[in-house]
Amino acid sequence: MVDKEELGKPKERRGRLTVVLVLATLISAFGSSFQYGYNVAVVNSPSTFMQQFYNTTYLERYGRPMEKNFLTLLWSLSVSMYPLGGFFGSLMVAPLVNKLGRKGTLLFNNIFSIAPAVMMGVSEIAKSYEIIIVARFIVGICAGLSSNVVPMYLGELAPKNLRGALGIIPQLFITIGILSAQVLGIRNILGNSTGWTLMLGITGIPAMVELLLLPFFPESPRYMLIQRGDEKTAKKALQRLRGWEDVDAELSEMRLEDQSEKAEGHLSVLSLLSQRSLRWQLVSIIVMNMGQQLSGVNAIYYYADSIYSTAGVKQNDIQFVTVGTGAVNVFMTIAAVFIVEASGRRMLLLCGFGICCVACVLLTVALNFQESVTWMPYISIICVIIYVIGHAIGPSPIPYVVTTEMFRQSARPAAFMVAGSVHWLSNFTVGLVFPFLESGLGSYSFIIFSFICLVTLIYIWLVVPETKNTTFLEICQMFAKRNKVEIQLGDGGLPLKESKEPLEDAVKVTAF
Repeated sequence: MVDKEELGKPKERRGRLTVVLVLATLISAFGSSFQYGYNVAVVNSPSTFMQQFYNTTYLERYGRPMEKNFLTLLWSLSVSMYPLGGFFGSLMVAPLVNKLGRKGTLLFNNIFSIAPAVMMGVSEIAKSYEIIIVARFIVGICAGLSSNVVPMYLGELAPKNLRGALGIIPQLFITIGILSAQVLGIRNILGNSTGWTLMLGITGIPAMVELLLLPFFPESPRYMLIQRGDEKTAKKALQRLRGWEDVDAELSEMRLEDQSEKAEGHLSVLSLLSQRSLRWQLVSIIVMNMGQQLSGVNAIYYYADSIYSTAGVKQNDIQFVTVGTGAVNVFMTIAAVFIVEASGRRMLLLCGFGICCVACVLLTVALNFQESVTWMPYISIICVIIYVIGHAIGPSPIPYVVTTEMFRQSARPAAFMVAGSVHWLSNFTVGLVFPFLESGLGSYSFIIFSFICLVTLIYIWLVVPETKNTTFLEICQMFAKRNKVEIQLGDGGLPLKESKEPLEDAVKVTAF
């Protein structure tokens, strides 16, 4: 017998991959996320030739060679300006996505890619290393925006049963970007004295592709309906994305969310921080983003070359082993795309941080015994690969997915702004602090990273719920009890659709 409540509800279909949804995902991820990964790794391989250029330019200007300390400072600036730009890019997320929309922000963001690509491409002709440093900061702004806006855009385009899989696609393209930079950085390709400027300038190509193609795809329907109040455009966008005419069930869910947020308007970062009803969601995304960056992933890559060298890999062959590690990263992120909807976000996070924690401990042991035990360097290589696998299935991709899911429309831009700022500040901090940790503690620095992984794992185990295949409103309900708030929709007459929590745990949004 059919429940009376069910009779009044539009029948909800299970979402599927359509051509429009797939192409919008691939174009936005290639045009934006790919660049983030590419620019992380692009300066690693040609670093020797770039520093030679810095020195030669200085010599031509001032008639004397550059001091070693000054060269180190300039190179550190060239590397660290990127995460610093990323931090400033993250601060721009909320105002831009609220003003220009998700798609509009991605199109606008291409300015911060094409301009620095041209600057870096002509730096050798212009005989200016300052141009490279400034360009790295600007392209960092591009990465800071894209690392937050692409997951937000795709999370709002995707049906709830595909939200996790599509939410990992940006991270997949980040890993493909890293791998592409590693491949192009091989000495025989572009990682040489004549090819490095072209290698730096290539970052503008994905931006041009996105600028030409993305305008033909829809803006986020949730943005159009909830923030713009344009139901007609939202409906057309949903019909194109879903591949069928009847999208009333999804529109109804959006209207419920819209009504629940009437009292809020757009939440600023300050108001987000003060919202009791969002307290644990906010703490969760901060912990996960800090855990992602402070878990030692950059340190592992920093150590990798010396580990391979000690294991007997020839100096010229290390670049190929590095490419192999990058390929493992891509492969495991592809695996995460296919298993996230079956295993869930929480399980991948717990497994990922657990693997990273164990790998860091074993790596510490292996590095300490690799001088005395002949086969120990091979254990070090295995630990590096296991760590990369662990990070690729959970800590790398899932925080972006969960940040999209834990917040509703009005709070999401500010939440991404906080998450992005924490992400890039943590990234910058590791780059700044790790060389000192490494010189002071040596291989024991990985014990600190294993402890951070363990703490993050325990927090996720205790606090973070499973969010797969649930609506944004249902996820809001999950946190209601922990936040000790009561929320109901509008005047209290509308129930939460498919609510899985008791009525007394519902959140009273009007009391925000």
